Amino acid sequence: MDHPITDILKRRAVSKNAGIYSACTAAPLVIKAVARTAAENGLVALIEATANQVNQFGGYTGMRPADYAGFVRSIAAREGLSDDMLVLGGDHLGPLTWKDRPESEAMDLAEALVIEYVLAGFTKIHIDTSMRLGDDDPSAPLAEEKIASRGARLALAAEKAYAELVKTKPDAMHPIYCIGSEVPIPGGEQGSDSVSVTRPEAFCATVDAFRAAFDKVGASDAWNYVRGVVVQPGVEFGDDTVHGYDRAAASELCNMLKQYPGLVFEGHSTDYQTKEALLHMVEDGIAILKVGPALTFAMREGLFALECIEKELCCGELSDFRATLERVMLQSPGNWKKYYYGTDAELAVKRAFSYSDRCRYYLPNAEVEAAMEKLFANIRGVKLPLSLLSQYMPMQYTAVREGRIKADPEALVMDRIGNCIDEYLFALESPEEVPLF
Repeated sequence: MDHPITDILKRRAVSKNAGIYSACTAAPLVIKAVARTAAENGLVALIEATANQVNQFGGYTGMRPADYAGFVRSIAAREGLSDDMLVLGGDHLGPLTWKDRPESEAMDLAEALVIEYVLAGFTKIHIDTSMRLGDDDPSAPLAEEKIASRGARLALAAEKAYAELVKTKPDAMHPIYCIGSEVPIPGGEQGSDSVSVTRPEAFCATVDAFRAAFDKVGASDAWNYVRGVVVQPGVEFGDDTVHGYDRAAASELCNMLKQYPGLVFEGHSTDYQTKEALLHMVEDGIAILKVGPALTFAMREGLFALECIEKELCCGELSDFRATLERVMLQSPGNWKKYYYGTDAELAVKRAFSYSDRCRYYLPNAEVEAAMEKLFANIRGVKLPLSLLSQYMPMQYTAVREGRIKADPEALVMDRIGNCIDEYLFALESPEEVPLF
């Protein structure tokens, strides 16, 4: 049986907008919204964790791969999404987290990371070895051959891990792989004013180098499972800017895909693109659309809007959600300080409203979670006038009026996240149009 993503991508022979979006997140409400939308629409849900979020030491979420897999599967099951319609992905798997260490040490850790992901049942593996390591020459470009050699080593480790997995789980799905060295920085760019599209010859060189490296280390079979190549199609975002997709600028690169049947592009940082731009990307061969910050950005918007409603309606102890989030971010600035620049006033705005959405790293904080729960409890404790909902959450007001959701705080926030998801579904083939399987 083919991998679900392989099945979807095969549809490209008859449908130019066959593809899938990937939700890269550890936020429970976002995962819940993704799973619910998939279940309601008969879609495959692709949910990914990055090496920084989830690794063998816990990452910033405190979860190892098996923990994250169980966490996502439990939410998906509660939302009615069957396990065969859920794909778990590992993003930026490689030595990124240990890039300051020597190659021998960093690659050993990266290999252990990939093995844990595969053994935990992750079946979409993005191999990322694009970064310099501690003993690489900092003044010289990292050679494509070295990037590919390191990537092939991780692919071989993944294949060996899968061979171990099927000994106890004979029906385990074989993982598919995405490769590529033109990878945006995880978490967004840091002040870039322009974005260069990957040169067609660079894409070809990447594919050729990786294929040769796979053969060299004895991972030729793994190459049969390479489905995507990560490229830069010219999309990115900053604090308050979005580099929109320009299909004319990317046309030469996208046309080169015709020489590599069976491969598609994976586009990272597709957050905040218009739905028409997303549609054009899928049509042009960027058939795996990675989104992360835009989903938690929408969640944060919903929470801030609810707090405005809370202040209008509620007496007694208020949640102070935004103030709590700000205080926690100031107390532990490690996840935003090197990304945001400006005066104190400008930094305060960025911490709350930047497209980079660095505040998402603080949502799992116990104080922030408690403030969110208090916010929900306060809203549930009063009658919510629809006229007030219209003021602060007009799209959700319409959804309530039309009977699509209830005027419950969690449902309202999830529907706001759903507005972002809908932008991606607009770009993708509907299961009502053509069966996926």
